Amino acid sequence: MDSIKAIEALGSLAQNTRLDVFKLLVRHEPAGMPAGEIAKRLDVPPNTMSSHLSILSRADLVTSKRQSRLIIYRANLATMNALMAFMLENCCSGEDCAPIANQLERLCQ
Repeated sequence: MDSIKAIEALGSLAQNTRLDVFKLLVRHEPAGMPAGEIAKRLDVPPNTMSSHLSILSRADLVTSKRQSRLIIYRANLATMNALMAFMLENCCSGEDCAPIANQLERLCQ
């Protein structure tokens, strides 16, 4: 991942509702969720949710697929993994990075 893509991804997550959307979609992997259900769960008007989902899609943090009349959104974990790798690529392998590595290991089990 290059700096421009990292800034776009971080910028798209730098808003409370979009961060909540991404976290909700991560919890619903791999099935994803319809846009209307996301809006209902987060108590956000559908037109506002559409805007948030578009921003996350442009940053490649969510993907969408039409299923009949519904659009199902999923978290793009590959992009998040690339973003995390970009953020940590210059991290030392010493004790300063141990807390991050330990937490990631614990979360990924």
